Amino acid sequence: FVALLRGVYVCVRAHSLSLSPSFSHPLFVSIETRVQIQESVRGKDVFVIQTMSKDVNTTIMEMLIMVYACRTSCAKSITGVLPYFPYSKQCKMRKRGSIVSKLVASMMCKAGLTHLITMDLHQKEIQGFFNIPVDNLRASPFLLQYIQEEIPDYRNAVIVAKSPASAKRAQSFAERLRLGIAVIHGEAQDAESDQVDGRHSPPTVKTTGAIHPSMEIPLLIPKEKPPITVVGDVGGRIAIIVDDIIDDVDSFVAAAETLKERGAYKIFVMATHGLLSSEAPRFIEESAIDEVVVTNTIPHELQKLQCPKIKTVDISMILSEAIRRIHNGESMSYLFRNIGVDD
Repeated sequence: FVALLRGVYVCVRAHSLSLSPSFSHPLFVSIETRVQIQESVRGKDVFVIQTMSKDVNTTIMEMLIMVYACRTSCAKSITGVLPYFPYSKQCKMRKRGSIVSKLVASMMCKAGLTHLITMDLHQKEIQGFFNIPVDNLRASPFLLQYIQEEIPDYRNAVIVAKSPASAKRAQSFAERLRLGIAVIHGEAQDAESDQVDGRHSPPTVKTTGAIHPSMEIPLLIPKEKPPITVVGDVGGRIAIIVDDIIDDVDSFVAAAETLKERGAYKIFVMATHGLLSSEAPRFIEESAIDEVVVTNTIPHELQKLQCPKIKTVDISMILSEAIRRIHNGESMSYLFRNIGVDD
């Protein structure tokens, strides 16, 4: 989308540097990243565009080193453009774990980032992890346009949330398209559930003698997963499942099978970020899903070759417009038209 800016951009080259020790054993080779800026950036507005690859840790280090190189070269401002923010799914405390997205945000700010442009954060609260301005753009207008233009009988569709956690997103799509909504309830809990939250950990030694009986802490009744139910009518209709990330497709495949059993005759999956890792393309091809639509925030050309059901929506226009407006000091509110607090 740099071509859409119609302006001059600075070329920053990043490459790997192999540092071998005195002996040449293949297991003892260290690969480091070196950045070389091809022209002066002193006093200039720099935009570092970085898309996430499969090797996400190397990608993060490349960006941090590029940002730090621009900072030490006296750039006026450094704006990071990350269509997909890495480690965004690790934004809550796990049992004896850590909030990794907070760590990544702190490293980016420490490296010298002064502004961040990203798209559809997994949780909007991630914006609070930064002490710099964050523009969290939305891909929903492009996905809604795809539904209206590429699904001829979309008026006979129903927007589906594959779990109660994604019901708010489904409600937003349904209200804009004037369609009904359905929610699948009772599927297996994911990593977001409080079963993996460390707050329920009991003490290692029971010290009932030191606590008065009337002050005994009551124990919560353990949760019992209910049978899978679909709240809403999907019989004889098109089911459009919406979410923000498609990575492990097992839950989407299971939701598609449930919707087929309830009478849906076509099933679409719409999401912003198509990670589609591991065997996801094969599982999609063999499933009851008719089409998976994702944006190009993450490169997935190889996955499309493996599975013709995967379609791509281009969102480069909104990113290039955000870069232009920030560079010219214009308002960003135009890019957030009709977007409510709960969207």
